[in-house]
Amino acid sequence: MTNPTRKRGRPRLLDRDVGLDIAARLFWERGYEGTSTADLTKAMGINPPTLYSMFGSKEELYRRALDFSIVRENSRRLEILQSSRPAYDALKLYLYDIADGDTQPDKPRGCIVSTAVLQHAEENASVARMTAALREASMQILKARFDRAIEEGELPVQTDTDTLARFYGAIIQGMSAQACDGACNAQLKRLVDLALTAWPGKRST
Repeated sequence: MTNPTRKRGRPRLLDRDVGLDIAARLFWERGYEGTSTADLTKAMGINPPTLYSMFGSKEELYRRALDFSIVRENSRRLEILQSSRPAYDALKLYLYDIADGDTQPDKPRGCIVSTAVLQHAEENASVARMTAALREASMQILKARFDRAIEEGELPVQTDTDTLARFYGAIIQGMSAQACDGACNAQLKRLVDLALTAWPGKRST
């Protein structure tokens, strides 16, 4: 008696969140321009038509992967900034958390947003604008917290909160770049401590 020939079934579909997680890590490691469609399909175990049917395009996949990655980090960091902690304490904890994120041993170094697509080919200008908008949004979140600190008497009323937010935004981007170059967690936190000496308002005792 012979066994009937098994029919080949359809390939197992890739879970969308799994795909976004894989794509985020690849873009994080190699950057947008350094990650090809072939790299993405190989890592996900799918073919190009499946990638395009699921995510539309490489650019759209990058946008979704960024959103997917950011949501996991930002919920915790927003809670830190929007909590009832004094502004100085919230800022310190926020920056320390970023230093931790930049130096996770099981993930790529740096931040997927802070140093992503800073230099780019002309055809990728829309991707660069999208990523720049995310960095700008982060600085506006800091500015809003500093505006609240003025209202609560923790910063002088004449404080230029936009420039203050951009100063700490520059620290955040710099930490990402230095982490990519090999700076360790302790080095980044010493940098944070130094940056906090520029805080122009009330500090914890």
